[in-house]
Amino acid sequence: MPIDTDDLSEETYNAIIVQAERFHHDLTPYFGELSESCRDEAMFIKKSEALAREMLAYDESEIDDLFFDDPPAQAEFQEALKKILDNISKLRK
Repeated sequence: MPIDTDDLSEETYNAIIVQAERFHHDLTPYFGELSESCRDEAMFIKKSEALAREMLAYDESEIDDLFFDDPPAQAEFQEALKKILDNISKLRK
């Protein structure tokens, strides 16, 4: 049975969902929707890491498609993703 973001621990929720929201409200749903295909928090963390790594390779056109209004600069977007990945690394420790 899939989980919901409400099922995540506070630590995981803050590390991924809140961090994405701090950067840009349009980024949050991409991570939040991952929970619908996860059976537990560990799977959510793994899929979030894979998504963030995939997004690191996005070019400006792909970033424009991702954000509905006011897309960020590529460098800023990459820094936000690196922060999420750093948070995920800390979760695993």
